[in-house]
Amino acid sequence: MSTLVCLGLGYCARHYVAEFGQRFDRIIGTSRSPQSAAALAAQRFGGRAVDMQAFDGKSASPKIVASLTDADALLVSAPPADGVDPVLAALGGALAGARKLQTVVYLSSLGVYADSGGAWVDETAPVIPGRARRGNARIEAEAAWQRLGVQHHLPVAILRLGGIYGPGQNNMARLKRGVAQRIAKPGHVSNRIHVFDIAQAIEAVFARKAKGIFNIVDDEPTAPSDQIAYAAELLGIPAPPEIPFAEAANTLSPMALSFYDGCIRARNSKLKADLGVRLRYPTCRDGLRALFEAGDHLEERQA
Repeated sequence: MSTLVCLGLGYCARHYVAEFGQRFDRIIGTSRSPQSAAALAAQRFGGRAVDMQAFDGKSASPKIVASLTDADALLVSAPPADGVDPVLAALGGALAGARKLQTVVYLSSLGVYADSGGAWVDETAPVIPGRARRGNARIEAEAAWQRLGVQHHLPVAILRLGGIYGPGQNNMARLKRGVAQRIAKPGHVSNRIHVFDIAQAIEAVFARKAKGIFNIVDDEPTAPSDQIAYAAELLGIPAPPEIPFAEAANTLSPMALSFYDGCIRARNSKLKADLGVRLRYPTCRDGLRALFEAGDHLEERQA
């Protein structure tokens, strides 16, 4: 029996299970609290039930340790907390004893890259610890997972994700909630990636037992302000007025501001060449239009 353990059954992991979970006979997931774990256990993702366990990122129950012993594949989407990778901190010893484990996918972020000034970058581009606290923690977590892979002769794939969107989690939904802000910062662009294409990339890694670092991004980095404007066009509503970045800097949270700290234009050549992924939604416009045509804008859906 093949077993997948999803440490953090978040938005991307749930969509992976819904689209490609049939690869595994059993799927185990974790959530931070017993209440959220119970709620997710009651749901079905692509018809699949997930055996849910609570994991607060601080201590590991015997049940979770036993689950890792049975795992053939591991999908890690739990983010660093207080600068520490919670999975390695609490479960590093258990992972060392996971003899059946054949491959690991760690979901990271483009936030690890240094400012390229808008120039194209690939997976060989430098990262800068300390550029931002969130980026620094991710860099350290990536390195720790790669060391674990080397020590235990285990393929570890680091997937650096662009801005995630998909059903229930996109700029149309943000516009309807009245929380979409168009920030005008000339020359600033960002990559996006539809959650289905993230699921495709995860599946390709598991199928190939791939290792290394991969940018999981669309083909066309664009200004975030333009992405919101296109979502408004689809909805047939006026786009929010642009706010100059200097003015927005006085009201945005430090986390929100960090997304405008530098400019990254990431390539996805390795995603296509090494993992064989053909993007279903090569641009954010393609993905938003498909969501609109599917009626995602008509009702609130669970992310």
